[in-house]
Parts: sequence; C-alpha cells; structure tokens
Amino acid sequence: MDEPARIGSRVQRMRTELGLTQRQLAEPSYTPAYISTLESGRVRPSETALRFLAGRLGTSYEELATGRPAHLATELRLALADAQQTLATGAADEAAVRYRRLLDEAEELALVAEQAEALLGLGDCALEAGELADAIGRFEAAERLLADEPLPRRARPIRGRAVAHLLAGELRYACYLLESTIDELGASGLADPEALVLLYAAVIGPYIDMGAHARAAHAAELALALAPQVSDPALVAGMHRQVARTFLAEGRVADADASLAKAQAIYGQLRLRTDLAHCHWMRGYVQAQNGELAAAERELRTAREMLAARRAALYTAQVEVELADVLRRLGRYEEAAELLSALLELGDSHGAVHAGGAHRLLGLMAEERGEPETAEEHYVQALALLERSGATGDLADLCRMLGDLLRRTGRTEAALDVYRTGLGHRAAPGTTTLGPAPAAPAFGAVPFGPARISGSRWAGDRAE
Repeated sequence: MDEPARIGSRVQRMRTELGLTQRQLAEPSYTPAYISTLESGRVRPSETALRFLAGRLGTSYEELATGRPAHLATELRLALADAQQTLATGAADEAAVRYRRLLDEAEELALVAEQAEALLGLGDCALEAGELADAIGRFEAAERLLADEPLPRRARPIRGRAVAHLLAGELRYACYLLESTIDELGASGLADPEALVLLYAAVIGPYIDMGAHARAAHAAELALALAPQVSDPALVAGMHRQVARTFLAEGRVADADASLAKAQAIYGQLRLRTDLAHCHWMRGYVQAQNGELAAAERELRTAREMLAARRAALYTAQVEVELADVLRRLGRYEEAAELLSALLELGDSHGAVHAGGAHRLLGLMAEERGEPETAEEHYVQALALLERSGATGDLADLCRMLGDLLRRTGRTEAALDVYRTGLGHRAAPGTTTLGPAPAAPAFGAVPFGPARISGSRWAGDRAE
C-alpha cells in the first residue's frame, strides 16, 4: 500500500474526475470530514475503507491502494500460469526464459507474491536442468519473500532446497529440512495435505540413500494416502486459463483472477505428479524387498512412465536402477543391462548414488556370469562414486562385496584393505542414525503396518 499522501491524492483525483462531492463519495458509510482528512494525507485508510471507496469510484482496491491498474497484476499472473503450464509439460528451458522475464516484471511492479512464484518456477527449472547451486539460491530467495506467510505457503521452497541438497549428496541436511518442516506443520496445526504430500514424497530419497527403508516406506504410504486424485488436470487447467483471458478482455478482472487461481492450483497438483511418482517408486522398492517381484515391476514402471511424461530425465534414470534390479532378479538380464547402460550414458547429471548403484548391479551380473574381472571393474567404479556421495551404508555394503570378490580370487591382503574401508565408513559417527521420525498427520492418512523388509538391493537394510 502506498503512502497516505499518495493514496489521498489518488482518491481526490478520481473523485474530481467523476464530479463527486466529498459527501457524495462518503455516504452512507463515512463522513465528508473523513474524506477530507484522507485526501489531505493525514490518515492511513483501512482496507475496508479503501474497498468501499474503490467501489464508489469504479476502480479496484489494488489500483486505489497502489496506483497499479488491476489488469497489470492479473496479466502477470496469467503469464505465470502459462509458464507453469510450460514447465508442467516438460519444456524447462523455455519455461526458465519466461520466468526470468516475469520476475523482472514482478519486481518492477513490487508484487511480492508474484516475485516468489517466479522464483519458485526458476528453482524448479534449475532442478530439472541439474543446476543445483542456482536452484538453491532461487528457493532461498522465494522463502525470504514468503517469510511472513503461513508455513504451508513456504513448503514449496523448503522442499525445493531439500531436493537440491539431496541431489548434491547432502543427505542428512535434506532430511533435517524436510523432517523439521513436517514436525512444525503438525505442531502448528497447519497440517495442509498438499504441503505434506510434497514433503513426505521428497524425504523418501534421502531416507533410502541413508538406509532408513522402513521410514521411507511409511512416508510413501502417508503421501499416497493424502494425495489428491486428479483426472486429466492439464485439460481443466488449460480451460481455466482460456476463460481467464476471456474475462480479462472484457475487463472482468476479478473473474479472471478467480479462473487463474483454479488453473494455478491444478498446475500445482501437476507438479505433485513427480512426487507421487517417487511414492510409486518407493512402493515398488518395498515390494521388491518382500519378494513380490511382479508387483514391484508394475509399480516401478508406473513411476518411470510418470517421470518420463514430465521429461524428468534425472529422476527417470534413477528409478531405472531399481527397475533393473527387479528385472535381474526375474532373470531378464538383457533388459536390466540395457536400462543401466542408458543411465550411465547420462554422465554426472544422474547423481553419484544411483550411478554407483548401476555399476554395482552391472558388477553383480558380471559375477553371476562368471566374469570376475568385469565385476571388479564395475565395483571399483561404484566405490569411487559412492565415496563422494555421503551414502555411507551403501558404500560399506559395496566394500563387503568387492572384498568377497578379491578374497575368492586369492588377493587376501587387498580384500582386507577393502573390508577395513567399509568398516570405517560403517563406524563413522552419525552417518546412519537419524533422529525421531516426524509425527504422522492427525487426519486423513491410512496407518502403515510394520514393514516386512527382509533384504535390500544393497544386501541388507541398515539400522535407522
């Protein structure tokens, strides 16, 4: 809201242009003296007063309070919805160009909520592109702008930061960000379902990489129980965007804003599809550990299809590691090897944990084919990747596998060195022990029974 003097001058100008006296403008809710005081800039009007006066002057509250024509803010929100739609369909580069332009416009108009939305969009684009430092900076800037908003409004930038730190290998910090926010939502009574789905789904990745498999499974079940059911949301959102354009062309700004709000809510749900895919991924993982391989394959393929539809190459490649393990256990070696080779062709963009997992599986298959030299080569490459990832439990287990291979081929001293390396990582303080799990929401979630995880892709669950 502008300074009182500017608001008063604006009211006086509009009143004069309409040929109204101060009494005609004031009645029946206010007095001519109040209008005189307001126009002279000696009082700051309340929102209620400004909304009354805006109605009498034939303008919007926003234009009277700020001097900005209402249609400018609505047009900016419409453009943000367009950028959201572009990102939802997977065109991250194009969406980033639009978001940068819209951020400049929002800053020029001093529209804080729209600035935050543009920054969130840029952060999501940077995540898709694997530009993690840029993503963290964008999410932090959005969180600062939303500092005075309720916690559910800040769930998206917090989740974005956590995912970026996870992909950078900072597993424990990602867990801390997500768990503390989930607990704060519960303690504050603001347990918003959409915010919880975002946070629970995001925490699955670091849980898995740290060996907290039962906790990851519980988070996945809670997220799926809370997730909204949407049928063809893109079509509905597109309809609302077009309706908003029609209203705006007719000067019906409030109606346009209402349609845009519906469109943006649906695009928000579309962003959830990546997180829901992670939940299907987790469900498939649990089923695989229970020996339910056919069911696991179905869940993992569902996750893969959802991620591929978003053109989320990074996450698609990662879920393919889990799917390849299931295919290997089903005896479909060629399919498994094809998936893993495609992942490794992506280079460093797919994350050290899953690249290490791909090499580990290729090594395991080579061992099963009786090719110890090829197996050793893959295990060594996996070891180099996992040493810089922070996934210490995976690294300890890989050292056991490589040590066993070296021992069987007669290199006892080398095997002992590898075993010691694995024990050192296993014993590192604080690497596999998490604090108490976040409290489950007090509404709407289906309780998750005891996990029956009898084994692990990494040959044994680690202690939580």
